[in-house]
Amino acid sequence: MPPIDNDTGRNQLKSRIQALIDSNQVLVFSKSYCPFCVKVKDLFKELNVNCNVVELDLIEDGSNYQELLLEMTRQKTVPNVFVNKTHIGGCDKTMQAHKDGILQKLLCGENEVYEYDLIVIGGGSGGLACSKEAAMLGKKVMVLDYVMPTPKGNTWGLGGTCVNVGCIPKKLMHQTALLGTSMQDARKFGWELPEETGSVCVKVKHNWETMKTAVNNYIGSLNWGYRVALRDKNVNYVNSYAEFIEPHKIKATNKRGKETFHTAAKFILATGERPRYLGIPGDKEYCITSDDLFSLPHCPGKTLVVGASYVALECGGFLAGLGLDVTVMVRSILLRGFDQDMANRAGEHMEEHGVKFLRKYVPVKVEELEAGTPGRLKVTAKSTESDETIEGEYNTVLIAVGRDACTGKIGLDQAGVKVNPKNGKVPVNDEEQTNVPHIYAIGDILEGKWELTPVAIQAGKLLARRLYAGASLKCDYVNVPTTVFTPLEYGACGHSEEKAIELYGQDNLEVYHSLFWPLEFTIPNRDNNKCYSKIICNKLDNDRVIGFHYLGPNAGEVTQGYGAAMKCGLTKEQLDNTIGIHPTCAEIFTTMEVTKSSGGDITQAGC
Repeated sequence: MPPIDNDTGRNQLKSRIQALIDSNQVLVFSKSYCPFCVKVKDLFKELNVNCNVVELDLIEDGSNYQELLLEMTRQKTVPNVFVNKTHIGGCDKTMQAHKDGILQKLLCGENEVYEYDLIVIGGGSGGLACSKEAAMLGKKVMVLDYVMPTPKGNTWGLGGTCVNVGCIPKKLMHQTALLGTSMQDARKFGWELPEETGSVCVKVKHNWETMKTAVNNYIGSLNWGYRVALRDKNVNYVNSYAEFIEPHKIKATNKRGKETFHTAAKFILATGERPRYLGIPGDKEYCITSDDLFSLPHCPGKTLVVGASYVALECGGFLAGLGLDVTVMVRSILLRGFDQDMANRAGEHMEEHGVKFLRKYVPVKVEELEAGTPGRLKVTAKSTESDETIEGEYNTVLIAVGRDACTGKIGLDQAGVKVNPKNGKVPVNDEEQTNVPHIYAIGDILEGKWELTPVAIQAGKLLARRLYAGASLKCDYVNVPTTVFTPLEYGACGHSEEKAIELYGQDNLEVYHSLFWPLEFTIPNRDNNKCYSKIICNKLDNDRVIGFHYLGPNAGEVTQGYGAAMKCGLTKEQLDNTIGIHPTCAEIFTTMEVTKSSGGDITQAGC
C-alpha cells in the first residue's frame, strides 16, 4: 500500500494501532523473518503468555504501520513490544526487562501510579538543566539536592560543584591573579603605579577576604537564581538526601533527620563527584580540598598543593599569582589524560613564574605544629623511587588528587543499578540509560565520559527531550572543547598526541606546531616564545584535524571557536584557506607550516 498522504488516513491507522495496544495484554509488532522478533516471541512462549503478533511484512499496509510506530514510540526497528499498554521496546530491552523482573510486574498488571513523572537526584548543572527541560515539557518533576559537609564543615547552596566550588570561583580567582600580572605589565605601558621607592615602601597588596567575600556574594546570587528558576518552572526542589529503597521509590532525609518517601516513573542520577582524600594520618583533620578553598576565611599563606590534576595546577597557579609561596607535589605526571607535551609546557611556565614542583613524592603524614588562621603544618613525604623521606612546613595543604563519584550511599543496589566497583562510575548506553530501563545517569558519574559542566547540561537537556518530547538527538561526547586555567591557559579539543598515535599510528599523522609571542606580552617583554600551538591531522582522512591544542592567553575563547569548526570536520587545508584576524593569538592556526617530523625551527621573531 502506498504511503498515507492525508491526515484522516493517518489518524485512522493510528487509532487502529492504539486500539490494538489497548486491547491486548501483550502485543508484538514483528516481521516474520527477523531473528530478534523470533527470540521475543519464543520468550513469551516460555512464559506461557499469549501474545498478539502483527507481522508487518505480511500485511498490506505494514510500512505505514511502521512509520506511525516510529512517530508514536521513537523506535523504527522490530520487534516493537507492548505489555499492558506499556511500551517496552525492542528485543534487547524486552530481554533486559525480563531479567530485571520488570516484565513480570507488567504482565501481572502492576501499572502503579507514581507521585512524579521524574525525580532527579542531584542539583548540579546537569540535574537542573534536565529537570527544567522536563518540567517545560509538562512533566511533574522533583529535584533532590543535599551537600554533605566537608571534614572542615563547609557546605554550599543549590547549583552543584561548578557554581559553588568549581568553575565559577576558580575562574574568578584566576582572573584575580591575571589582574596582578596586568598591573606589573601596566608600568611598561606608562601607568605610574605605587612601588617601592627609597626608604618608603608603598606596595599594591591583595586582600584575600575582600576577594573571597565578593566571589561568594556572586555565588549566593546564582544559588538564589537557580531556586527561583525551578519555582518558576514548577519543579519541586527539596533540600534532602535521596536514597533508593525500591526501584521506583526513594527515601529523602533532610538536615534535621526527617524522612519522606517519594515514587517516580523515571529517575535521573546526577550526583556528581567530591574530592578524594589521601587516606594518610592528618589528611581530613588538617588538609583542605577545593571544596574548602574558595570560601576559606583567611589567606592560605604558604601552600602545598598535593596532586597534578587540572584542579591542582589551576589552584596552585592562581595562589602563586596572588603572591603566595606555592609548592606542587607531583606523584608522577602532570594533567593525566591530557596531551603531555602541552601539560609539561604549562608546568614549565608555572615553574618559571615561581611555583615550586616536588616531583616523584607522595605525602605519608600531615601534623599540626601550630593552630591558627592559617596555622602551621608539617608534611612528611616519601619518594616514589626510593626510601627517601622529606619534611616541609606549610600554612595550608590543599589536596587535589582526583574525585570520587557520589554513588556509593544512594541505594543503587536496592534499585538494581550496576556501578563500576573500582570507581563508583555508572555505565550507561548511548542514551544515558543504566541497566535498569527507568533509571538514567548524566554528568561526572558516567563511566568513560567527560567530567565537564557543559557536557552534563547538554546531556540533561537532550535526555529530557528524548524522554518527553519525541526527540532523537543524543549527546555527542566527541570533540568536546575544554580549557585548563593555569597561569598560561591550555585549551584543547579532540585527541592528545599520545591518543592519536595509539588510534591511528604515527605514520598516519601529521603534527603542525608553532611557538608564538602575543603582542600584549611584547612591551612588558615577558614569556617570549612560551606560548605554543599544535594541531594533529589524520593523513588518511584528508588531513582532518583530530587534535587541537593551544597554550596562551584567553585559551577558552580561542578553543571554543575552533571546537565548533572541528564539529564541522575541519581540515588543514581549510585552516590554511582561512584569513586570520591580526594581531591575535588565534590567527597562529591559519599560518602553521612547520611539522614536528621535520624538526624545523618554530620560534617567532615577533607577533
